[in-house]
Amino acid sequence: MIHTIENDHLIVSIDSIGAELTSIKTKKDNKEFLWQGDPTIWASQAPVLFPIIGGLKNGTYTYKKKSYSLPKHGFIRYNKNIVGTKTPPSKASFSLPFSSETLNSYPFKFKFTISFELIKNQIIVSHSIENKDSKTMFFSVGGHPAFNCPINSSETYEDFYIHLDNINNSESNILSDEGLISKDTISVIKDHKIQLTENLFDKDALIFKKIHAKKATLTHKTKGPVLSMDFNDFPDLGIWAKPKASYVCIEPWLGYADIEETTQNIEEKEGIQKLDEGKIHTSNYTITIIDCR
Repeated sequence: MIHTIENDHLIVSIDSIGAELTSIKTKKDNKEFLWQGDPTIWASQAPVLFPIIGGLKNGTYTYKKKSYSLPKHGFIRYNKNIVGTKTPPSKASFSLPFSSETLNSYPFKFKFTISFELIKNQIIVSHSIENKDSKTMFFSVGGHPAFNCPINSSETYEDFYIHLDNINNSESNILSDEGLISKDTISVIKDHKIQLTENLFDKDALIFKKIHAKKATLTHKTKGPVLSMDFNDFPDLGIWAKPKASYVCIEPWLGYADIEETTQNIEEKEGIQKLDEGKIHTSNYTITIIDCR
């Protein structure tokens, strides 16, 4: 089921399957900012990542010496059991509680909620994760929205760059052939900018662990900012697209894929978050459509 929320600036749609954003349009000119998906390139649009981000070594992890399997990015993506509720006209929330099915692959009792709220030209994406178990739970959470790039037919991919407000280094980790984070790095940031090119993602995603940046802005080199993402609650960042595709993903993360040297024990997983019994984790990021003002 598609839930649509709106205000004076934006019309935004979210699919209850996966709680996935499917459209971000401006009211004034009906301009679409979200990638619309293409099965021949990348069918998704904005997957929600929980309880892991990226892939696991051999698709498995261990907890208390027992092995479990999880798909890449976890089980919110494509999930048909998510319940959506709308608070007209500008907010919608989606929840998934633990079940016997989730316990088979993730041995923690939880309630996951994600909400989308419009405030002027902004989309506030908020996560709430409640530990309903009698033990510490381990998790990652993040976003994966894909934005149209270029925006207009007269533009090219190379017309755009991503500006980062603050950086502590210019190095991105790269993924191995198995989808694990290697120790190899590439330098892709110059003067706070990641220049978009057709070959930028030939080695898959750019991965910035514990990046100091808290704001990423998709910017046209002559026309200026198009949209921005503020991600104060997220220490890690992914930037990705299929090579030569007409979109770019700006991904705020709490955690990331397994490193090559992983022990596969989720309690020791690099970047993993811990949540004590009865506690609630909250985190949010904000998408600002600058072009619509």
